[in-house]
Amino acid sequence: MRKAGYIIPVIVIAIAVALSSLFIVDEREKALVLQFGQIRAVKEEPGLAFKIPLIQEVVRYDDRILSLDTQPIEVTPSDDRRLVVDAFARYRIADVVQFRQAVGVGGLNAAEDRLESILTTQTRAVLGSAGVTSNTILSADRAQLMVRIRELSQIRARALGLDVVDVRLKQTNLPEQNLDATFARMRAEREREAADEIARGEEAAQRVRAQADRTVVELVSEARRESEIVRGEADAERNRIFAQAFGANPEFFEFYRSMSAYERAIQGQNSTMVITPDSEFFEFLDAPQGVTPAQAN
Repeated sequence: MRKAGYIIPVIVIAIAVALSSLFIVDEREKALVLQFGQIRAVKEEPGLAFKIPLIQEVVRYDDRILSLDTQPIEVTPSDDRRLVVDAFARYRIADVVQFRQAVGVGGLNAAEDRLESILTTQTRAVLGSAGVTSNTILSADRAQLMVRIRELSQIRARALGLDVVDVRLKQTNLPEQNLDATFARMRAEREREAADEIARGEEAAQRVRAQADRTVVELVSEARRESEIVRGEADAERNRIFAQAFGANPEFFEFYRSMSAYERAIQGQNSTMVITPDSEFFEFLDAPQGVTPAQAN
């Protein structure tokens, strides 16, 4: 009975020791087995694993892709137009041994502080490099800039055992003190563009008006030419008719010509004529009614 009393505690202690030597590695994590601070085993596959109780300990690290938001930083592109950039990165622990050796007991917090410093440095270096303007950063071309930032950051993050999966610029804004100046410059550029458009419109309008005036002159000239031709043909036809009439009845033609001369000379506008009474101009006025001057003579 006394031996049985000793055996039961021993069995309990043995079971506790056995259970403390077992641990489970989740599929979403990696584990290191440490002995007095030194790495004794790396457990990257999910499942059941063993360690020496009381002497060894297990440190677990997340094996998923993690996110890191950086603090907004101010960058100065090559056109000296300062911008405030807010970025974030996606990363994962690629080498858990290298990660432990780099950050020690600081763990993920220490790693993110150092990774943020790397991202900030590379972001300033890429966005402030030659040929990179604020328009490039604000346009769709900034995708190439983000790839460069990721590649440079990944090279330096390897020393931490990290793999930088992606880097993105969340927001790109102007500093508050530059907003008014930028808006004024944008307004001036738009006004200049508007003035250029107005000038080009006026130039086009002048060309249209000049072409229209030329067309009018050409049409009027053509109309006048045609009217002169028609008038000349009409005068010729009139003279032909007068000639036929003169040949048929010379006295009637002489009478008609005299009547036309009276009409042109006496306009009823208080005109004054000084002429002798026996002038040939009044030969039809002096002739008896129904008698031509030739018959009167």
